[in-house]
Amino acid sequence: MALKQRVFSGVQPTGNLHLGNYLGAITKFVALQESYDCIYCVVDMHAITVWQEPHELSHATREVTAAFLACGIDPKKHIVFNQSQVAEHAELAWVFNCVARLGWLNRMTQFKEKAGKDRENVSVGLYAYPNLMAADILVYRATHVPVGEDQKQHLELSRDIAQKFNIDYAASINNHGYGETFFPLPEPIIQGPATRVMSLRDGSKKMSKSDASDQSRINLTDDADAIALKIRRAKTDPHALPSEEKGLETRPEAENLVGIYAALNDTTKAQVLSEFGGGQFSTFKSALVDLAVAKLGPIGGEMKRLVQDPVYIDSILADGSQRAQAIAAETMKAVKDIVGFVRR
Repeated sequence: MALKQRVFSGVQPTGNLHLGNYLGAITKFVALQESYDCIYCVVDMHAITVWQEPHELSHATREVTAAFLACGIDPKKHIVFNQSQVAEHAELAWVFNCVARLGWLNRMTQFKEKAGKDRENVSVGLYAYPNLMAADILVYRATHVPVGEDQKQHLELSRDIAQKFNIDYAASINNHGYGETFFPLPEPIIQGPATRVMSLRDGSKKMSKSDASDQSRINLTDDADAIALKIRRAKTDPHALPSEEKGLETRPEAENLVGIYAALNDTTKAQVLSEFGGGQFSTFKSALVDLAVAKLGPIGGEMKRLVQDPVYIDSILADGSQRAQAIAAETMKAVKDIVGFVRR
């Protein structure tokens, strides 16, 4: 089975997609279409590791799909689907549950953060979902994964699982004619000046849809007035913008806004500061408002239009799931042979 240069990534359908999701993930997805075969997944199985209202989950799944399309992902040239329609994700995840080690999962910092002090009462799924994440990637034998800094640890786990599978089953892989190794070790793709977008109210915290304050984030469905108001109200400090990046090191809110401008304008922080350095925040914020409205306004409008046509959205997901399953089924047939399962 020859390996293709293939990208896989997913977004959880937990509602309120925001600027951080757009700059940190979706814009990267769009750019990668030019160089790779891309598979983009709405990971609804990951979403239920914590309780989701069923009606809201299905709505959010369609909303994320609408965001993919509105931002420029081409579902005809690439694959857009939702995870739960391809059973091979869960099937391979069980195999990986038997390959991964408890010590590996115990080191996952995101579980510790999400579970908090009440770990005995969280779901088994929340603990084991990094194995499902590895299955998401490797069931397509993806070679590259666009990730933010907070997901690098999970990708490293995926590489560990792939490597251990390849070592544990080396003889069987070779005996079945799959070469010396079966699963690739997927490489991270980290791009752009704003891979980690912070809260508009606190530059030390990541922009999050779970933040109680809607003023902390720009939602992709916000209209021009809402975008402008949130940027003008964004927390800053009383000093002028510096002329060099070094001047941002102790100014997290300033660094965040400069990073947002750079990412939206496809430029660098240094170039932004060369234009606005020495000036007041009010002037810079006005320019950022104009840029954000121009970039995000059409996306929000298109998302709203698409969400109102669930039949069309579902047809995209159904087609993508069928194409994804064709790839995943081929991988699982090979995995069953390698592991020693008797199959039809």
